[in-house]
Amino acid sequence: MKVKLRHLQNLGIRRVEDGIKLREIDLTEEMVKRLVRQMEREEEQVAEREAQPKQSSSEEDSNGDHQNSSDLETGRKNTGRCLTEYNRYSWEHIQAATSSFSSDLVIGKGTYGTVYKAKFQHTIAAVKVLNSLEGFGTQQLQQELEVLGKIRHPHLLLLLGACPERGCVVYEYMANGSLDDALNHRRNGMPPLAWYDRIRVAWEVATAVAFLHSARPDPIIHRDLKPANILLDRNLSSKVGDVGLSTALLHHSGAGGGGGQQQSTMVRNTTPVGTFCYIDPEYQRTGAVSAKSDVYALGVVVLQLLTGRTSPLGLAHAVETALEEDGGDSFAEMLDATAGQWPPEEARELAALALRCAEMRRRDRPGLREHILPALERIKDIAARAARETKALLRTASSSAAPGHFLCPILQEIMEDPCVAADGYTYDRKAIETWVSMKDKSPMTNLRLPSKSLIPNHSLRSAIMDWSSKNR
Repeated sequence: MKVKLRHLQNLGIRRVEDGIKLREIDLTEEMVKRLVRQMEREEEQVAEREAQPKQSSSEEDSNGDHQNSSDLETGRKNTGRCLTEYNRYSWEHIQAATSSFSSDLVIGKGTYGTVYKAKFQHTIAAVKVLNSLEGFGTQQLQQELEVLGKIRHPHLLLLLGACPERGCVVYEYMANGSLDDALNHRRNGMPPLAWYDRIRVAWEVATAVAFLHSARPDPIIHRDLKPANILLDRNLSSKVGDVGLSTALLHHSGAGGGGGQQQSTMVRNTTPVGTFCYIDPEYQRTGAVSAKSDVYALGVVVLQLLTGRTSPLGLAHAVETALEEDGGDSFAEMLDATAGQWPPEEARELAALALRCAEMRRRDRPGLREHILPALERIKDIAARAARETKALLRTASSSAAPGHFLCPILQEIMEDPCVAADGYTYDRKAIETWVSMKDKSPMTNLRLPSKSLIPNHSLRSAIMDWSSKNR
């Protein structure tokens, strides 16, 4: 009875805290807006004393900036539409955007091509260039254009365009690389993924795969789901990419003389493709691929998120053995400690779900929409509450005791997501984004900002997180 009462009390406290945190977020944005309005009033008073010609010139500049902003916004909206034909880039345009394919801009290399960071006017993008216009790589490129050129989903990598005659594809740029990079700690200054972020990523990937499986007119099977093909943006939101090996479950004529159309549940391909350890064992044995093949790969990826192990070889057996041992200490030791303090019940539930997904027999794996997504969503909601609590602790930590460079110059509070602006100063992302949405001048120098671009300050973010964890 006491345990139940304590649990109810904790729930009540959490509800109150959640309400306070939501109000704090609103207050942060309101504080920035109030500061901007105050500065604008002061500037207006100064402007009234200046000559009229100078005022006219200032108004023209402002109108021009407003028009440019409007044009850019229109472009963003157009990019989000579901297109049946991708945008085409000229070879010269791509050369200019990549500084003639400078080696300094290489952000990835694969079997069939190289990926470059590129800048198209105001847009940072990733350009994949095939090593050869012949062979299997070209087939993959055509398949990617066919799939990504026609569908859109928040957790599928966005295709911006292509130059197919030169074997080039242009994607949105994912600032934090791949999930494989994150698990291998390859990106300098990037802190390890927290457990609640890992659970969210698992849910996001599952929603993207479920979307592919429900595509019309023909469902799509990814066939190469793995951490290297799961990309992370600047906010650690994940997107599934590299659909070059995907295949469609085509309709075929119904049996029995009815002449109707039936949906195939699998496609027979005598030469299995994909990556070892992520390939469905039944697919390897029979050459028949189905939606449950992606479920198998998803299970392996979730086990890697839980344990942090970069090699999936033998991982399912190790986790299953640890779960079966009495006391659960072995399983707790397998969890990736760099992700923080995993909630025991949710971690075990997630591991059990992943093991069901990674069953050897296809028929023993759960359905994605019927079982996997509801279970992941429930665990994700628990993780989201923990994420809000952690971020609130960062915001409300004693600013007076924190090092000065941990504080946002605008809010004078500890930064949650420090970013370097075009003026060279570091600000909290939400604060500076709110600021530049209302003004085009630096909060520190009062000079015009050359651009609104922001660069994540990973090293400072890591230092703030270390300091906060030691001072809780």
